[in-house]
Amino acid sequence: MTVKTVRIAMNGVTGRMGYRQHLVRSILAIREQGGLDLGDGTTLWPEPVLVGRRDHAVRALAERHGLDHWSTDLDAVLADPSVEIYFDAQVTSARVTAVRTAIAAGKHVYCEKPTATTLDDSLALARLARDGGIKSGVVQDKVFLPGLLKLRRLVDGGFFGRILSVRGEFGYWVFEGDWQSAQRPSWNYRAEDGGGITVDMFPHWEYVLHDIFGRVTSVQALTTTHIPQRWDENGKLYEATADDATYGIFQLEGGVVAQINSSWAVRVNRDELVEFQVDGTEGSAVAGLRNCRAQHRSATPKPVWNPDLPVSESFRSQWQEVPDNGEFDNGFKAQWELFLRHVMLNEPWRWDLLAGARGVQLAELGMKSSAEGVRLDVPELAL
Repeated sequence: MTVKTVRIAMNGVTGRMGYRQHLVRSILAIREQGGLDLGDGTTLWPEPVLVGRRDHAVRALAERHGLDHWSTDLDAVLADPSVEIYFDAQVTSARVTAVRTAIAAGKHVYCEKPTATTLDDSLALARLARDGGIKSGVVQDKVFLPGLLKLRRLVDGGFFGRILSVRGEFGYWVFEGDWQSAQRPSWNYRAEDGGGITVDMFPHWEYVLHDIFGRVTSVQALTTTHIPQRWDENGKLYEATADDATYGIFQLEGGVVAQINSSWAVRVNRDELVEFQVDGTEGSAVAGLRNCRAQHRSATPKPVWNPDLPVSESFRSQWQEVPDNGEFDNGFKAQWELFLRHVMLNEPWRWDLLAGARGVQLAELGMKSSAEGVRLDVPELAL
């Protein structure tokens, strides 16, 4: 067995998502399993090079996990020919410049979404990668999670018949920061810093809808800021200039209608923080990130509307749990492994910077739709 080391510059791993999901539960988890078996007698060993702006934070992270390589000088790291891949989990406003620099240095690029704050910038990155012969990837984690994998299994198996609609509910109450600390950083609520739930979540909904049901062809959205003032990490009051809720209606290829509500100002009365209900002529399903329940046409009850009598049926008990039928790995790790195989073996890959640009496009059109009060077509993107 041959061991091949791949050095990965990981920028932004001092943040919550970059640290937990990408460093610990993906790259370090691959190392803990002994590397990634490429199937040709080679084991790929990922060697992270931690990059960040705060010297003490990056150093502490490296020491905590016994890692030898870290830096606050991104240019120096990218100038190192032994570094093959650049990963970016920084705040969105810092991403374009860093990814441009990485592409110019000849590094393959894997990054969080959104890839940019504007469609023009996101397309420019995709073109730069294409023209430079750079392999690129954008994190599109939700389609790798158990609940949506089960949902995809139902779609691929023809369970739904003709799919009619998709209804999604996402969100939770993010504390304002005065009497309880907020669960999200304050920049999320400042438009000038690239914040806003539409910019954050519409890229997710684009790839979920695109991968499972079909391309989004039109969007009508309403965005709003329900909580106009919040308190930052230092307890200072600030104005929330970005939207904290967005309500979207999407038309898909083939006529499927999707409605998805996203809010950081909603209290949860669901089994999971995000759930999608899919209704078709032959059956329906409700999928979260981990679980999926289904109801076939043959087992659908016949409720009767009567507001004068109490409900006598337990509607939830009439659905059947979709079995795991296998083991599911961490969704972020699963996509990391596919990207590494794409880089090393040139295996098929569709979640590139152009796919990331589609998410930015949908967010941009959603914001425009809300501002103008109109439904907008979503043109198909090409480089």
